[in-house]
Amino acid sequence: MGNITKKDLVERISERTGLTQVDTKIVLESFLESVSKALQNGNNIEIRGFGRFKVKQKKARTARNPRTNQYIEVEAGFKPVFEASKELRKRINDSLWIEPVEQK
Repeated sequence: MGNITKKDLVERISERTGLTQVDTKIVLESFLESVSKALQNGNNIEIRGFGRFKVKQKKARTARNPRTNQYIEVEAGFKPVFEASKELRKRINDSLWIEPVEQK
């Protein structure tokens, strides 16, 4: 399985909608910008049947660099998070077939 790029999404959406790739790219970039702005303003975004984008606060902490064994202080901050909906998880689980791992 490979990664799908923004260009791939634009091509797929353009084929399905009949919009030009230029127009589709504008719509996709506008959507992504709207998501970013909403998260920057502290809002959650819920897309029913797909999932929810939200921002989680991270506490300041002490971390260790495993290569140098040196300890550093990591500042508090925020992290964007995506939580898949039950419907999306079900669609993925129903469509993917993964070989069971043999128990020894």
